[in-house]
Amino acid sequence: MDIAKLEQFNLTYLKVTGTEDGVVRVVLSRPEKRNALNADTIEELIEVFSKLPRMGARAVVLAAEGDHFCAGLDLVEHHTEERRPEDFMHVCLRWHEAFNKMEYGGVPVIVALKGAVVGGGLELASSAHVRVADQSTYFALPEGQRGLFTGGGATIRVADLVGKARMIDMMLTGRVYKQQEAVDVGLCQYLIDGDTDAKAMELARTAAQNPPLSNFAICSAISHMQNMSALDAAYAESVVAGIVNTQEASRDRLEAFANKTAARVRPD
Repeated sequence: MDIAKLEQFNLTYLKVTGTEDGVVRVVLSRPEKRNALNADTIEELIEVFSKLPRMGARAVVLAAEGDHFCAGLDLVEHHTEERRPEDFMHVCLRWHEAFNKMEYGGVPVIVALKGAVVGGGLELASSAHVRVADQSTYFALPEGQRGLFTGGGATIRVADLVGKARMIDMMLTGRVYKQQEAVDVGLCQYLIDGDTDAKAMELARTAAQNPPLSNFAICSAISHMQNMSALDAAYAESVVAGIVNTQEASRDRLEAFANKTAARVRPD
């Protein structure tokens, strides 16, 4: 990846940097607002995640400045804008555009969580492929208490992670999940004592070593197949496997496995 290409971004609420091995860091940069998502931040997310796959990014780490990952929708902006129903519908559609670019873009997105992962912040985190939390991380959907309803895909992604009943409970009662309980219900895959940013970078570098076509299939096809009937998904899976499993980049790896020189899968 040509890191110089990242200089084309003209961003206010995000910071984007890259490494020589193709890992890109995208950092939410509104710490004074607990990284709440205003309309302009969403537009910047759309721009960045639309372009990164075509710029050669091998993996992305999504992180945040300050003590909190993201407190969700910028409620102050929403209150002062006095939006009409059709206005807010279009705001929601832009959120869906941004988060779909992440989930379906074909580049692994590893998110480093801390502090608040609340409301729209949880919708953002659930759009990533891997979530890393620390002991300070807490997850909540307080929309019910604020007289709101989710609009950035929680009914799709968060319900898929934790199940319909748990999501309804979170919205009705303000239930907060954290630490091991958050892992157990599926809100994150990793819980660590240290720096989630460093752990996310470690995982991103591991994923970046896979053939890009394999990662593209893993980070786009699976989500598409979840939207299909079982019969259609089985057919689509066969097509994708036919393409990915015969790619040139697999030949040396398969030969190493056949020759018993490849790393073995071990429990430790």
